Amino acid sequence: MPRTTPDRPVQARLAVAALFFVNGFVFANVVPRYPEIKSDLGLSNAALGTAIAAMPLGALVLGLAASPLIRRFGSARTAVVAQLLAGANLLLVGTAPHFTLLCTAMFLAGSLDAVTDVAMNAHGMRVQRRYGRSILNSFHGLWSVGAVLGGIVGAGAAQLEIALVVHLAVIGALAVVCALTTLRFLLPGPEDSERGPAAEGVPVVAGRRALSRPVLIAFAVLGLMTAATAVVEDAPSSWGANYLQNELSSSPFVGGLAFMALQGAQTVGRLLGDRVVQRLGDRTTARVGGLLVLVGMGVALLWPSVATTVVGFALCGLGIATLIPAAFHAADEIPGLTPGAGITVAAFLLRIGFLVSPPMIGLIADAESIRLGLVLVPVAGVVILLTSGILATRPSGDTPTAPTSTIEAASRT
Repeated sequence: MPRTTPDRPVQARLAVAALFFVNGFVFANVVPRYPEIKSDLGLSNAALGTAIAAMPLGALVLGLAASPLIRRFGSARTAVVAQLLAGANLLLVGTAPHFTLLCTAMFLAGSLDAVTDVAMNAHGMRVQRRYGRSILNSFHGLWSVGAVLGGIVGAGAAQLEIALVVHLAVIGALAVVCALTTLRFLLPGPEDSERGPAAEGVPVVAGRRALSRPVLIAFAVLGLMTAATAVVEDAPSSWGANYLQNELSSSPFVGGLAFMALQGAQTVGRLLGDRVVQRLGDRTTARVGGLLVLVGMGVALLWPSVATTVVGFALCGLGIATLIPAAFHAADEIPGLTPGAGITVAAFLLRIGFLVSPPMIGLIADAESIRLGLVLVPVAGVVILLTSGILATRPSGDTPTAPTSTIEAASRT
């Protein structure tokens, strides 16, 4: 079939959606099995937190390679190849016999995930421009669907006591097949081909416009917001199962509900997110989300139980549903950056939160309790409330002459 048929954007949208789904599904299978990995290797809470932190560390160290890889090979091939390697790396996670190799496997997982994340978001932006309306939240929604299903499969495998290596080898093989299938349906052509005349004549990165002080300040504030979002998203995946099982005496399957609750609510929020943002704008949506995080997890920690914890994490998932797509979209719209550069920077800042959160909560957990460590989640909700002004006030698709966000105003100076 020719690559320029009229239904090409529809095919590309489905292919990008599949990449997001697979990316969410694959590593989510590991999360419910953290307690088993901790027990098998005899790790302390801090050691497990450090091993988990190797994942965002890898993303920080090698994630910045995403932009040059996209320039060299294109977002489509970069996303697919990185996802293939991420699927293969699951086998190393499942067979790691000691702490050092576990950290290595997690480091590689983070590196490959970071490259996949930037590349598939960059390609999703291309498809969104073809559509002429917001569809990015729906991609992230399908990522969340994949993460929820992956968490369910992982929790079920743990409950059935399926060998970890067998479980992850099967999931990795499925990921490889799915990623390869998407490649032929993704968009061809240059990365900037959908930007149109507005992108013409804009200087690239080295230009004063791209690296002006207001833009750098805007990225710093954006970094605080995305790092706080990462703390909220990481808490149930890194510590939810341990908290429910070890401090609230739940079963292994119920322990996986913390992660699944956040991802399930986040899925609903993202699938409805394009409509909500269209009506309220990114800024108001983010402020409501920060409030949900603060209240939801604050109540859960004040009155601890399995039920309040699961509901609290669900409200957190709903609260942060649109924040990462909003941040990526804002960063990608800054003029003067090479393809994928804005998303690469935003993703880099996001990963800082994923790097810092697990060991911080782990250290507090070893000193006091996981419950006290989870206080970082409502604190992150406050940070989201305070930094949400970085996002645009206007609904997606409006084009007023006045800038409506700090980033947009900076990019015009």
